[in-house]
Amino acid sequence: MSSTIRVAVAGASGYAGGEMLRLLAAHPRVEVGAVTAHTSAGTALGEHQPHLRSLAHRVIEPTTPEALAGHDVVVLALPHGASGAVAAQLPGDTLVLDLGADHRLTDAEAWRTFYGSEHAGSWPYGLPELIVAEGAGGAGVARQRDRLAGATRIAVPGCNVTAVTLGLQPGVAAGLIDPSDVVAVLANGYSGAGKSLKPHLLASEGLGSARPYAVGGTHRHIPEIAQNLRTAGAPGVRLSFTPTLVPMSRGILATVTAPLAGGSGTGTAAGAVRQAWVEAYADEPFVHVLPEGQWPSTAMTQGANTALIQVAVDEAAGRVVTVTAIDNLVKGTAGQAVQAMNIALGLPETSGLGVEGVAP
Repeated sequence: MSSTIRVAVAGASGYAGGEMLRLLAAHPRVEVGAVTAHTSAGTALGEHQPHLRSLAHRVIEPTTPEALAGHDVVVLALPHGASGAVAAQLPGDTLVLDLGADHRLTDAEAWRTFYGSEHAGSWPYGLPELIVAEGAGGAGVARQRDRLAGATRIAVPGCNVTAVTLGLQPGVAAGLIDPSDVVAVLANGYSGAGKSLKPHLLASEGLGSARPYAVGGTHRHIPEIAQNLRTAGAPGVRLSFTPTLVPMSRGILATVTAPLAGGSGTGTAAGAVRQAWVEAYADEPFVHVLPEGQWPSTAMTQGANTALIQVAVDEAAGRVVTVTAIDNLVKGTAGQAVQAMNIALGLPETSGLGVEGVAP
């Protein structure tokens, strides 16, 4: 491969596609190639992504195999269920990054249950920091990034999934929590719902209001979270998952709790719990456990490819409590895709990605 990597982005007019283009435009090794979409084809990218000044003059092409051909990397920022057919028409040696859900799940029945269509198959999973348990009942030091080197197809994780997985997996891997009673409550920015014009997504409906959605075990990210926690060593997972739209454009704040394994907490247990989280992420460039007493906020991560985590033990309840903040469009989507792309192509994992957020 030449020193310049040509990347095409399908779905360039949406939030995920736009964030992907923002990061790629600043990547030192990337040349942005074709930008494609469906209904916005034939219009200038600047009409849909006016903040991308260096690319505003580009004309959006229809999403066809011909438009996507000849690129080193193709990013599919398409609606769920649409990526499989497009990917099937691309060369096997092209690196394809799917930002949708089509290729994340390994269980075809779980896909049919939560998505209501036929499964397109599984690709290598693009969460580099995912702990991969080794041996019967034990968790080794392997990480998912080891499986991404040289990959030509990568399924980029869901944003909620990323926050919950990173927040809880150290306790699963260390055997410190009981994964049969996991409760996750998330505050979500509106960009996670996409650009579709729906009444409940209008500013007049959302400003000054918090709104739960996909309540009662119906959210499509549930089987993906369970899949990740099993990968990290959980023998079984039972998860109550409740996301809530709150009046902010970006960000996820995930509060996840689970019982301490073997009973209620003690002072010693609290120290062991924190140490497990600190050790799990000690060498990770983008996942940081905050100093004791400092709690994550979504503002800390805005615009950055970071996941900021704090962990505590609720001794009275006998539960571990973790709080994780990410920018849903960066570490939750496009930044994670760039991170996986870098690994697959043998580039430094941090190329084109930052840890500094935007404040205030």
